[in-house]
Parts: sequence; structure tokens; C-alpha cells
Amino acid sequence: MTIPSAWPDGRLGAVSLTFDDGAASQLRRAVPALNEAGLQGTFYLNPRGEDWEARLAPWIAVADAGHEIGNHTLTHPCTRGFADRLDVPCLERMTLADIESDILEAERRLRAVIPHHDRRSFCYPCYFSYVGEGAERQSYVPVVARHFVAGRTKGERANHPLTSDLHDLSSWPAERMSGAELVGLAERAAAGRWTVLTFHGINEGHLSVAGGDLQELIDHLRRHRERIWTAPVATVAQQIVGWRREIGKLDPADRRA
Repeated sequence: MTIPSAWPDGRLGAVSLTFDDGAASQLRRAVPALNEAGLQGTFYLNPRGEDWEARLAPWIAVADAGHEIGNHTLTHPCTRGFADRLDVPCLERMTLADIESDILEAERRLRAVIPHHDRRSFCYPCYFSYVGEGAERQSYVPVVARHFVAGRTKGERANHPLTSDLHDLSSWPAERMSGAELVGLAERAAAGRWTVLTFHGINEGHLSVAGGDLQELIDHLRRHRERIWTAPVATVAQQIVGWRREIGKLDPADRRA
């Protein structure tokens, strides 16, 4: 029996462009470029601070344009190794209950202002998916799997639609990459896989990508939209869940999606 393709309309694979932390340059550069090309991305936000409603307000129009607004936690906890101090808020000092509370408060705030998504994806801050340390370290991937259709971390390969863990997805950090490098990674999707790329600032910040290089990638994806499907993380994950169900290969974790 021939197994149907995981990808819609005869396409060869999928690409998701993801943007972390809600940088102002994403609103200025990435969103207009994607809109002009007729493509949608995923923007992962941290709705923290007393002015969180005002900070989320510009993203309502982004969601209205079809982009996914994803959950990136409330407080963006990372390893204490980034601060080289013991007395800082960090993943090593958190429990599973702590991280779940943080994530769910972020979700409450996102839904209060941008209630556009029935199913949202999650992004692990700093790509770390654990709490605690040493013998007490625990993965919080199961927490994410309870609440989201997918979770994005970091890796060195494109995701296979049959075998990838949708709640521990690989992505390539795109900072300082050239347009040719970005296009090359996107083309890996043409082998039947799902390429996820992670961006932060555009022409700003220490994890920046040049605006011209991002534009080169977007132009390539626009020209090749009949070959490669460009869509938000949650959209692609839901497509894969449906495909796995169709071919009878649904993973137990996917049954909640």
C-alpha cells in the first residue's frame, strides 16, 4: 500500500520560520516581508512586565494576518550558567510545578489579548528543556506536551514527519547566517522533511540576522511555494498529527493534539 504524503497539495516538505522574544525589528522588518510574500511565521512572545497588555497589543494585527503567536514562557528562564552566579532565577532552581505555572500564566495573558489560536506551539527559552540539576534534573517536555501541539528547541537536522517528537522539535539558529545558508537549510525540506529556523533580531541585537539575508530566504520560499510549504509551527504540527492518524502511526503523545 502506498503511504500518502505528509505534506499538502503535493509539496515535497515544510519550512517554519520562527522568531523569538518579540523584538521590535520583527514587527518592522519580518512581519511586513512575510506579509508581502503571502507567507506566515511563528512569533514566540514573553508577556511579562506590568505593561504586558500594551506590549502585546501590536501583535494582534500580526495574528490577524495569519501568523502564529506562540508561547515562550512568562519569565524566559535559562540556565544560571549564562550569569555565572548561583543567586539568580534559573532553570536549575525550578521544579516542574514552577515551570508549568510560568508557562500557564504566559498562556493566560496571551489568550487575554490575542485569543486567535485554538492550538498553539511552545518555544523552550535558550533551547533548554529541563529543570533542576544533577540527579534531580527533569525534562519538562511532558509539561509542554500536555498543553501544546508542539514544542521547539534546537538541533542539527530537519524533522522527519514520522519519527520526530513534535514536542522536542529541532531547529537551526539562524543568527549571522547568509541568505545562501538559509536557503540551503530550507531546501533540506525538499527531501520530505520539516525545516525549522530560529530568528531573533533583524539588524539588531547579538543574535541578529541581516535584513537582506532574511529577505533572500523569504523570496526563495515565495518563488518555491508550490514545492515547499511554508507555515507556522502549530499548523505544520497539526498537519503531521492528522497524517499520522491517517496512516495509523499516531504516537500516544499526539493523541492529545
